[in-house]
Amino acid sequence: MERKEKYNLEFKESISKTFLKTVSAYSNYNDGKIIFGIDDNGNIIGIDNIKEASIRIENMINDSIDPVPQFHLNIEKKDGGDIMVLTVEKGKDTPYYYNGRAYKRSDTSTLEVDRFELRRLALKGVNMNYEEIQSSTQNLEFKILESKLKEALGIEEISPDILKTLNLLDKKGDYNLAAELLADKNDIKFSGIDIVRFGENINQIQYRETIDRVSLLNQYDKAIEIFERYYQYEEIEGYKRIKKELVPKEAFREALANAIVHRVWDINSYIQISMLKDKIEINSPGGLPGGISEDEYLYSNISLLRNPIIAGVFYRLDVIEKFGTGIMRINEEYTDSTAKPNFKISENYIKIILPVIDIKMIGLSEDENIVLDIFKGEIELSRAELEDKAKFSKSKAIRILNSLIDKNIIIKLGSGSSVTYRLR
Repeated sequence: MERKEKYNLEFKESISKTFLKTVSAYSNYNDGKIIFGIDDNGNIIGIDNIKEASIRIENMINDSIDPVPQFHLNIEKKDGGDIMVLTVEKGKDTPYYYNGRAYKRSDTSTLEVDRFELRRLALKGVNMNYEEIQSSTQNLEFKILESKLKEALGIEEISPDILKTLNLLDKKGDYNLAAELLADKNDIKFSGIDIVRFGENINQIQYRETIDRVSLLNQYDKAIEIFERYYQYEEIEGYKRIKKELVPKEAFREALANAIVHRVWDINSYIQISMLKDKIEINSPGGLPGGISEDEYLYSNISLLRNPIIAGVFYRLDVIEKFGTGIMRINEEYTDSTAKPNFKISENYIKIILPVIDIKMIGLSEDENIVLDIFKGEIELSRAELEDKAKFSKSKAIRILNSLIDKNIIIKLGSGSSVTYRLR
């Protein structure tokens, strides 16, 4: 049995009403387990009168969660005492309320959902996503989408049947919000992309453009065009002009498409792209979709599509490939680079940081370059070993190591006295 809490596993020493919030969270987003009779450190302490306790838990769920979710209880005998494993299944009739409030999991915590998330749960409860809501604007044109479909699929012209196939028209023949977002022009209520090119620091703005009220396909193309302006260049090698990149275009393209396809559209917040001398930061509104953990998002190629209609159109146009592989493809673009991409995830945003692949342009100090050169010749080093090789004091070594960790060049492994470091 796993003895560490995570987003779909919670321990309870005893039975109190607090576990009902987690039942609401699991019912709303993902299957999960609550184990009674284990403390926060994973130690088995057992539950007394366990049969009566199991009946009490069932009654508490039936009386307090609305609608009543699917769940089952198992009693297990352990060396430290009897425990109960409550398994809660993700339900279809969301939202599931406890005392009139709906909850979600955030890592190992259970939090009340905000009004935006509550609306999304209500839509899921009737088998809808936000993008499926009928558009208030039905006078839409799709010349840009038509051009892209001609290029990718060879169609002669766009038709209602094609729009239905793309799920942009409902059975009644009305456009949804996904159609509005992909139309040549869309309403002011939708935020687009805000791109800023900085100079030597964030106080120097060299260029800024806000792209909105146009098709998502337009927004995507324009952002790529601005990227090429600042992060691609040509060098003459012999008699040839060779195109080179400061940041891998494929990595930027994947990160941009990921931001557009997975962002939330029911809040007034722009995708923010910060173009700096040493990196690009792409900040997408909305954290992870409910039901997926950070580890699964980063390492497991699992994809829960927040906007499946928009994602489907991007997939047919070859803007994105197999769902769930975007992060893997971004990392692959940096295989031969010392600098690596970084991913920061919070409840309200996902940020992808793409460093320049020329390590010289990251602006390392002389001491940082010394440490980098040492690591290039070693698989793994402790801090003490680095101090000896670089002839640095303990405090100086710690300062430089932390700086290189922040720049996503080296990684810290282990804990306590067994900590070591290596290049990413």
